[in-house]
Amino acid sequence: MYKILLVEDDEIISKSIMQHLENWDFEVKQARDFKNITNEFTECNAHIVLLDLILPFYDGFYWCKEIRKISNVPIVFLSSASDNMNIVMAVNMGGDDFISKPFNVSVLLAKIQAILRRTYDMPNGISILEHKGIILNLNDFTLSYRDKSIELTKNEFRILETLLVNKGKIVSRDTLMMKLWQDDNYVEENTLTVNVTRLRKKLEDLGIDDFIKTKVGCGYIIEL
Repeated sequence: MYKILLVEDDEIISKSIMQHLENWDFEVKQARDFKNITNEFTECNAHIVLLDLILPFYDGFYWCKEIRKISNVPIVFLSSASDNMNIVMAVNMGGDDFISKPFNVSVLLAKIQAILRRTYDMPNGISILEHKGIILNLNDFTLSYRDKSIELTKNEFRILETLLVNKGKIVSRDTLMMKLWQDDNYVEENTLTVNVTRLRKKLEDLGIDDFIKTKVGCGYIIEL
């Protein structure tokens, strides 16, 4: 399930957006602390941010710039101030799209789906991989699930990244061995087994059981 951080101080607009997106199985977190949107973002682990331009304390341009310091997550501006200058500034600050108010929520949904499809269904240029609520951060080797997070070793990260990119497909042991061999250091076959075992233990510590399945004689798979 994709998570959306909604930064909008108009309660009527917020409620309308949340109801519509939740009907489409998105998890929507509404920002409450308008003095610290960055903290709201890091706690939420959002896949996309919907950001109003005119906000209490600091405007959307400021918060877009702050979020861009720590993440490349897609940011969509929502604003009635839709003159060309604001649109240009939004893009220059790191925004991915600009939707003018008032808007049809179906149009908003279509744009969100298109951005998520481009960002997370394509392995290149993304900063996280997500499956069944499990989030692998490609920038800092951390694995998150619900309100818990854990660090992975380099080898554990490479194994999980490869399996997530190929979710629904069996990944052979040879393929995973090649991933572990990227540093030109010799890797024994037993090293793969040990790392998969450790990775499974860390997943279990987060409350995730039977996430990586063994296909005897073939390899491993993360099922859809």
